[in-house]
Amino acid sequence: MRCPLFSMIDNFSGLLISKIIADLLDHDVTFDPMVPWSTSYVHDCKEIIENSKLILWNGPMGVFEMENFQAGTKSVADAIVIATKKGAFSLIGGGDSVAAINKFNYANEVSYVSTGGVPMLEYLEGIELPGIKAIID
Repeated sequence: MRCPLFSMIDNFSGLLISKIIADLLDHDVTFDPMVPWSTSYVHDCKEIIENSKLILWNGPMGVFEMENFQAGTKSVADAIVIATKKGAFSLIGGGDSVAAINKFNYANEVSYVSTGGVPMLEYLEGIELPGIKAIID
């Protein structure tokens, strides 16, 4: 898979300047904001997600609330739904990820939706959660 993209947005004017992390110091690459990142990067991500058996999504791909910047998040959400239909278990965690799934009307097309993003990640890391500890004690 390719390196993740690092994006900078100037005043949300519609100009999206994206950089591949590996080339960060070498040059800037400008993309049309209506094009989801770069076609090859999205294709690589979608292919990996669509062929996964277990998916944990915690965090959208950008400012999905604004139409000009939602293509990356929508592409990931689409891929998660396809993988889930193929039998993958998909867990969407965290308020922003849940908001994205709801925006695209996919809440009923994934396996599980949790608003507790950070606690979910901490639980998976093995960190003792105070609320769970109180119930057990």
